[in-house]
Amino acid sequence: MPSPQSRAPKARRRQRSTRLTVAVALIVISALVVLGAVLSGSWLLVAVAAVLGVVLGAAATRITHSELMETRREAARDRAEQAQAYRDLTVTRTAEHAEFSAAMQARIDAHEHSISELEVALTSAQKRAAEATRKMNAEARRADVAETEGRDVTVRLDEAEERAAEAIVRVAELEQEIDVLRAELDAWLSTGVRRHA
Repeated sequence: MPSPQSRAPKARRRQRSTRLTVAVALIVISALVVLGAVLSGSWLLVAVAAVLGVVLGAAATRITHSELMETRREAARDRAEQAQAYRDLTVTRTAEHAEFSAAMQARIDAHEHSISELEVALTSAQKRAAEATRKMNAEARRADVAETEGRDVTVRLDEAEERAAEAIVRVAELEQEIDVLRAELDAWLSTGVRRHA
């Protein structure tokens, strides 16, 4: 925003220069008139020149005073305009700040909402993971039990097969003994019948 002092400074300086130049010219003219009257040696001319000098000095003072008052008014107007511009700028910045604060608060609220949702999802995922771990551990225990039972069954099966093999061998031995005993019985019966005959 351009400062109020940067607006139209050249026109004001030219006018101020013109007024001050006129005031200086009036003082110089009065001094020259008084000097001329003094050099002429006439008291009447000196008196008229003195009155004229006072009048021209008063006019120069009035011109300088009006220039000073106008400068002060312009400075006050510039300060008032600058204050209004600062007030407007403050209002704008306050509105921008309020808008920025509202936007940041909305973003913070959105982030907090997202964090809350993520915390809920994380808690749920942790519960599911704990449940899955518990189930997996239970299944692992069941698998260990089944494996142990399988080994026991295998051992018992091996033992049963061994006993069955032993039983087969024993049955074969008993069958041989039976065959031997039958043969002996047959032999004995055949020898015993011959004796009776």
